[in-house]
Amino acid sequence: MNNIALGRYIPLNTFTHKLDPRFKILGMLILMVSVFFPSGFIGYGVIAAFVLIALLFTKISLKMILKSMKPMIFMLSFLFVINSLVIRTGYVLFNIYGFTLYSDAVFQTLYIMVRLTLMIVITTLLTVSTKPMDLTLGIEDLLSPFKKIGLPSHEIAMMISIALRFIPTLIDETNRIMKAQASRGVDLKEGSFKEKIMAILSLIVPLFVSSFQRAEELADAMEARGYVVAQHRTRYKQLKPTYRDTVMMGGVLSLLGVIIWLSL
Repeated sequence: MNNIALGRYIPLNTFTHKLDPRFKILGMLILMVSVFFPSGFIGYGVIAAFVLIALLFTKISLKMILKSMKPMIFMLSFLFVINSLVIRTGYVLFNIYGFTLYSDAVFQTLYIMVRLTLMIVITTLLTVSTKPMDLTLGIEDLLSPFKKIGLPSHEIAMMISIALRFIPTLIDETNRIMKAQASRGVDLKEGSFKEKIMAILSLIVPLFVSSFQRAEELADAMEARGYVVAQHRTRYKQLKPTYRDTVMMGGVLSLLGVIIWLSL
């Protein structure tokens, strides 16, 4: 679990780190939308090439990001089993003891796997290259037009940034509790199914207690620093777009145009 990069900010001096957080958030949303276009594996290959180039600019190891996807292996395996039993279209790949595997079941699972991988990598690119405070400012600026209809943009931006920031904290806390439970004889890997469920419960309960305690400590710290909900706050840092943001948005919009063309 230590390999999970989502939510972790890695301080580097790169092209991606210097981008305006508002443009990075917009770029991430456009890339997410492009992933769901029916452009086929060619379109996914184009998106993957663009993401790999972005990784090079960010100087983040692809190996580190792929390691963070290990927890998804069980979910994808379960999804493949379900698709194999439910989807009965396409041509037959093989038939063993009455069980028939169709091509559409495999392709459907591959589509979902590629989409999930691209979405996780795209989101990770945003979090590793953007400071939590900059992320809050960017989300707040993007939501500011909705203030006219009573939407609390600052509060929503604060909640999103805190949630992203607490992902690595909760992962570290989970590792600490797992080591503490292992030292007391709890085995999360061996034993019957019932024993594994009980071991997981012994992990979840202290994790929830620790999470509530951390949330209370964070609330006390914010109040001690004079934070008041729904009060107007001034900013020391002002976001200003540069030529880098124009280049990045031009590349993302061009990619979206290519994906739409492949879909049509």
